[in-house]
Amino acid sequence: MANLFLIQRLFKQELCLKLVFLSGLMLFLSCSNDNRKAKKFLQEAEVALSEKNYPLAKLKIDSIKLVYPKEYKEVDAGFRLMQQVRMEENRRNVEYCDSMLTADFDLLQKMLKKFNYVRDERYQEFGNYVPKIYPSDQALSQRTLRSGVSEKGLLYIESVLPGGNLKHNKVKISMKDGSFAETLSVVSDGLNYRFNTVAGSYEIVRFAGNDENGIANFIFAFKDQPLTITFIGTRTVSSLLPKPAAEGISRSLELSNLLLEIEKLKFEKEKSETLIRYLEGRRK
Repeated sequence: MANLFLIQRLFKQELCLKLVFLSGLMLFLSCSNDNRKAKKFLQEAEVALSEKNYPLAKLKIDSIKLVYPKEYKEVDAGFRLMQQVRMEENRRNVEYCDSMLTADFDLLQKMLKKFNYVRDERYQEFGNYVPKIYPSDQALSQRTLRSGVSEKGLLYIESVLPGGNLKHNKVKISMKDGSFAETLSVVSDGLNYRFNTVAGSYEIVRFAGNDENGIANFIFAFKDQPLTITFIGTRTVSSLLPKPAAEGISRSLELSNLLLEIEKLKFEKEKSETLIRYLEGRRK
C-alpha cells in the first residue's frame, strides 16, 4: 500500500513537471514567434522606405510598437528607422515645394503684368494688386463691381453705386435662368463708404473673406454670359454687370488662388525644414 502511494506521488510530480515544461515551451515558442513577426514588420518597413513608400513604412513601424511592445530590440530599431523615414519624407517635401514654387513664381510674373500694384505708404504695410482692365475714367461713373488682391492673396470685391441713397450693404449676381450668388451683409462702417462730391453721391462697399460668399467664383464660371448685379439696401437697384468688371474679378480670383497656393507651399516648406533641423539635432 505504501508502494502504491509512493508511485502515485511520483506520477503526480512527473505530471506537474511535464506541465511546467510544456507551459515554458509554449511561452518560449510564443515569444519566439512574436519576435519573428516583429522582425518581419521591421523588414517590411525597411523595404517600404527603400521604395519611398513613407506612409507604409510608418504604418509597419507603428505596428511593432502596438502589437509587440515587449520586443524591445525591434521597437528600438523601429524608433531609429522612423527618424530616417521622417527625414527622407521631409526632404522630399522640400524638393516638391521648391519645384512647385519655381513654376508658380514663373506664372505669377506673367499674371502680374495684367495688374497695377497700389499701396499707400502712409497707412498700408502691404499693397494690393488691382486689374488694369478696369477703366480708370469710369471708376465712379457706373454701377459696377471692382476687385483687388492683397500681397498675401486675399481677394476683395467692392460694389460701386453712383447716385441715389440706397445705403446698400450686399449685392447679388444673377443669370437669366434665375441662378445667383449673393454676398453676406456688410454692416461695418469701416467697409462702407458713402460720400458726396460736386459730381454727385456715391456708395462703395467692400466684401472680403466670408462676406464675399462665393460671388467671385460665380462670376468666373459665367463671365461669358450676361450677368445682372443687384444692389440691396433700403430698396434694390439692378443693372447689367459690365464685361470688364467680370473679367477683372475673374483675373483677381485666379491671382488670389495662385498667391494663396504660394503661401501654402512656403508654409509647408518651412515646416519640413524645421523638422529636418530638429531631427538633425537629435543625431548629435
